[in-house]
Amino acid sequence: HGSLVFAPPKAAGAMYCCQTVKEQPVSQKPPLPADAPCEEVRTAKQPPVPPAMALEKLRAGNQRYVEGRVVQRTKGLELRSALATQGQNPMAAIVSCADSRCPIEIVFDAQPGDLFVLRNAGNTCTHAEGSIVGSLEYSTAALKTSLVLVLGHTKCGAIAGATKTFLAKKDEPRKPKPDGERPTALEVLLESLGPVAAAAMEELPQGASVEEIAAHAVKVNVFHTMDKLLEYSEGLRERVRNREVQVHGAIYCIDSGRVDFIGLSPNLRKITDSTAPPPAVTPRYSVDLGKSPDDAAEEPAQADEQPKEAQIGRASCRE
Repeated sequence: HGSLVFAPPKAAGAMYCCQTVKEQPVSQKPPLPADAPCEEVRTAKQPPVPPAMALEKLRAGNQRYVEGRVVQRTKGLELRSALATQGQNPMAAIVSCADSRCPIEIVFDAQPGDLFVLRNAGNTCTHAEGSIVGSLEYSTAALKTSLVLVLGHTKCGAIAGATKTFLAKKDEPRKPKPDGERPTALEVLLESLGPVAAAAMEELPQGASVEEIAAHAVKVNVFHTMDKLLEYSEGLRERVRNREVQVHGAIYCIDSGRVDFIGLSPNLRKITDSTAPPPAVTPRYSVDLGKSPDDAAEEPAQADEQPKEAQIGRASCRE
């Protein structure tokens, strides 16, 4: 007897087809390939995953996703029970964009318990966001996660908006808001990403289009966030310095589904060698949109901020 099944296409662009194949007894089914992913539930009972192994697992998971051969997992009840009773042990912490086209666990073909995911628009950390920095400190210290991955993506709306805002202000400086009128959270976000757009423009040939600058700014922003995470967190910086944790960058292509791993920040040694306290941070929503973020940072620090001379120098991002 035979059964009707759908056969996957052998080449990109080929149409799916139907064919009849003879069913095999269970004992005669071919064994799983050597690189087949393990469906083992990752819990706190297992040792932490080394950063190199975690990176390899992310690469392999993304490759399965791109090729359309994701793992078919059916142990929902068993998985939830194990995680609830034995605790979590994520192999990596991912700082990514909130864009709905970037489903992190799906992109890496991961299951619950595998990844510690933090998301916001633009995968940014320009204001020492406590929810991002504090969560990473918790993941790397309490959960012993040894890999932090900052994941940007192509066609990022936040980066495109920040680039347009920067270029518009460059051509015609924006007037300050009337007294008593505060900027919106979105305006603060786009304004704070201005230095990323500026760095991207400087690294491209003169005359680059808005689209070209925004596309390059995606990569610049990944390195920028990696650097800021280390600058703002003494604990994370110390764990990287002691080689307990690695911070890598990557870019997800929303067209192909492929993740391009771009490695460590070129500023890593300079930042991790620093023993300076975290730099002063311009309070959110106090940014005067008639000034640049750098201008705002030059204003007197509040009582609970570190003096300006204690700041770590602003890092530049190069390809």
